[in-house]
Amino acid sequence: MFDERERDYLAGQRLARLATVSTSGQPDADSVGFEFDGERFFIGGRRLTASRKYKNIAAGNRLVSLIIDDAASVDPWRPRGIKLHGTAEIVQRDGRFGPGDYIAITPAVSWSWGLDADVYVDGRLRWAPRKQVWRNPGD
Repeated sequence: MFDERERDYLAGQRLARLATVSTSGQPDADSVGFEFDGERFFIGGRRLTASRKYKNIAAGNRLVSLIIDDAASVDPWRPRGIKLHGTAEIVQRDGRFGPGDYIAITPAVSWSWGLDADVYVDGRLRWAPRKQVWRNPGD
């Protein structure tokens, strides 16, 4: 599970980048809006079923990567974020875009950085991401 700092960060964010893979092995990344219910991330949209990300997951390529990040400040440089690997499935729900199909992502492994300390100190990289293993990817 995400700790309190990570949950607070996620509550203040609305955009992420979702990476999927096609049946031919071509990776694809999209900027997406998301909802988080404490256990899973949900990606929706008005034309979701026509999107490459939807088609990749519907074709059975369920392993995905999701990154939520930003810069807390630029000077000094303070990147922060959460990255996760997980499995995706198509579900029916009534979410931000109304009732319909959504991509539900269940985290397997997550990494977070910069949420409780500066990543750079005196111009030098000084971070170690917090890694959390939720379950084996692909389970």
